[in-house]
Amino acid sequence: MKSGYVAVVGKANAGKSTLINVMVGEKVSIVSPRPQTTRDRILGVLTEKEYQIVFVDTPGIYKSKNALTEIMAKTAEESAKDVDVLLYVIDGHMPITDDDFKLIDKYRAAAAGAPFIVAYTKTDIMPKEKIPADLSLFAEKAEGVDVFPVSARKGKNIRALKEFIARLLPEGEKIFEQDIVSDRSEKFMLGEIMREKILLKFEQEIPHGVAVAINYFTKNDRGVYEVNLDVICEKPAHKAILIGKQGRAIKEVSSFARQEMEKFLQGKVFLTTYVKVKEDWRERPALLKEFGYEKPRGI
Repeated sequence: MKSGYVAVVGKANAGKSTLINVMVGEKVSIVSPRPQTTRDRILGVLTEKEYQIVFVDTPGIYKSKNALTEIMAKTAEESAKDVDVLLYVIDGHMPITDDDFKLIDKYRAAAAGAPFIVAYTKTDIMPKEKIPADLSLFAEKAEGVDVFPVSARKGKNIRALKEFIARLLPEGEKIFEQDIVSDRSEKFMLGEIMREKILLKFEQEIPHGVAVAINYFTKNDRGVYEVNLDVICEKPAHKAILIGKQGRAIKEVSSFARQEMEKFLQGKVFLTTYVKVKEDWRERPALLKEFGYEKPRGI
């Protein structure tokens, strides 16, 4: 069979995590319209009879603003190395710029000769006449690159992309067992689910300055999962907004998160949420490490 690693890179909000979730057929990465949704390297595993593709989801590419985003940028760059295929995701709904082609050249070089593919996403929400013009631009400025126009939401061209990737992989044994869809623990995913709901509810800078720390996660003798977590923010004013008047905001977010957790765990969840302030935690190495954001890990 064919098996190997595929690094998935691209600008923030290009649709990388959504595309991986659709290709794997399970939710392995959280998604939202906000930049900085994916903060770490996450593996999504697609196993078929003839092949196994291990997708490496990475943080979006943008300029570093603090110690956290610097770690995220390094994670994206390191994940592009030593893989079997590199899949660059570009938001086709947005204008294609020279900066996009500079990034494509950069990551083609990082791939060090490994096959390089472009997924041109969100074709379901753009004028149809834009697609041929953009494909001509790719042919002119990214010669030799295979470009797949896709819609993750509609499932358009997804199977063709998966099968094309599979053909590029080396012969080998399965990297993960048949029923594994991600390398991340249930505990990690519960924290990510909570952060996703915060990203979807709150505006501006607050979600970017939020971390989620799971204090404990256990299953009691009645079969109920008990999840106790802290939502970490940077300023007392942010804490007040997150909690809301009479605690309404955090109760609403926690309710949505609990429902998603129950779906993920396929069982009843009792969720306890606290909001705490850790000023400038995104610039403090000890706190970054405590909340799980460290130097890039190897694949």
